[in-house]
Amino acid sequence: MRNNFIDGVWLPGFDGRRNINPSDTADVIDEYAQADEAQTRQAVSAARRAFPGWSRCGIQARADALDFIGSELRARREELGRLLSREEGKTLPEGIAEVTRAAQIFRFFAGEVVRSGGETLPSVRPGLDVHVTREPVGVVGIITPWNFPIAIPAWKIAPALAYGNCVVFKPADLVPGSAWALTEIISRSGLPEGVFNLVMGRGSVVGQTLLEETGVDAISFTGSVNTGQRVMATAGARFAKLQLEMGGKNPLVVLADADLDQAAEVAVQGAYFSTGQRCTASSRFIVEKAIYSRFVDAVQQRLAGLKVDHALESGTDIGPVVDQSQLDQDLDYVAIGRDEGARLVHGGERLNRASEGFYMAPALFADTDPAMRIAREEIFGPVACAIPADNYEHALMLANDSPFGLSAGICTTSLKYASHFRHHAEAGMVMVNVPTAGVDYHVPFGGRKGSSYGSREQGRYAVEFFTTVKTAYVAP
Repeated sequence: MRNNFIDGVWLPGFDGRRNINPSDTADVIDEYAQADEAQTRQAVSAARRAFPGWSRCGIQARADALDFIGSELRARREELGRLLSREEGKTLPEGIAEVTRAAQIFRFFAGEVVRSGGETLPSVRPGLDVHVTREPVGVVGIITPWNFPIAIPAWKIAPALAYGNCVVFKPADLVPGSAWALTEIISRSGLPEGVFNLVMGRGSVVGQTLLEETGVDAISFTGSVNTGQRVMATAGARFAKLQLEMGGKNPLVVLADADLDQAAEVAVQGAYFSTGQRCTASSRFIVEKAIYSRFVDAVQQRLAGLKVDHALESGTDIGPVVDQSQLDQDLDYVAIGRDEGARLVHGGERLNRASEGFYMAPALFADTDPAMRIAREEIFGPVACAIPADNYEHALMLANDSPFGLSAGICTTSLKYASHFRHHAEAGMVMVNVPTAGVDYHVPFGGRKGSSYGSREQGRYAVEFFTTVKTAYVAP
């Protein structure tokens, strides 16, 4: 049994949960403790006690701890990448790359610790100086999803610690292994007791307690829109600081002047790699009619050549869906698309492989009406739809016709249209001739509309959420 980590001690929970490999349901990775409400509140209390000392400690101690974590993640990236792929289902190269990214994030924020600064300004009143500084928010509750089980925790935990906050971390139920492994490294990094706490368990218990607990000053959450709304309703009602990332229905516009082979590759990588289980995945291909049929054929041919199999097997392009519930949802949306009248060009069926797992052939719909559910609702699986557009202006209108606004892409050789799209796409991130999924760790991440709420994540912009600004007036 892998235990929770509270106040510097590994503590058993009130129950345990088995961690199942989605590539092979007979493979039980381990059993992980489940925290209850009392244990969650114990973690919050530990973080509150630790906060005064940690928030005022020297910046070198923070930098050293984050550098230690990042360095060990990098040194063990193949081992931890294998664990990640085994429990989440993304391919081994993707798992290793994710651990590498987590290492880069921790080392980036190790540098940010010593680069933090403030401002000294003259007052409009003679004889006064004005000092503007940043201070940590306090105790931060971090709630993360299953699709990036080590990278997303890293890009929340690292800045939280870097700027002097204490953390209570609740990972997704489906991927406790990566969270526990990360915590084990953090536990040896030199942090004082109570600065970092891991509480594994159900969102309805652990997550809800963090939302209600007045000792938690801020919540950083990534997950579904419905859960994000509950986070806002509960934690927002008590004026906790909130940062919410909630998904997308991301468009990829393909113009008639695009390089067709490049556009097809951009579409397939953006929509289907990591089994389509990315909030930045391209799920709507909006294609000018002049090349619509050729584009659909090119994507279908590329999909036909992909290998869907065990995540750890060499040569696998797409692993399984994360669990039975997600697979059922994906298959239900395939049925919905057919019932709505969209044409299923490729895939959409459950696959059998040597091991029992949650395998699905990547699905491509064509001739999709933009009002259809498969064109408006986030599916979060290897399912994408193609929508014909009359021209660029029509394509832009369709791209922006969504309650989401996370990522948007365009494939074109026209500088004019690329520049116009970059300025007029209603999204927090815009990609030109590259997949909508795939972002750097040193620049801001986040969206608009129903995709995001609050300050941006990652890079130097993370300081906006994890600190609060203080203005001091000083008379000599």
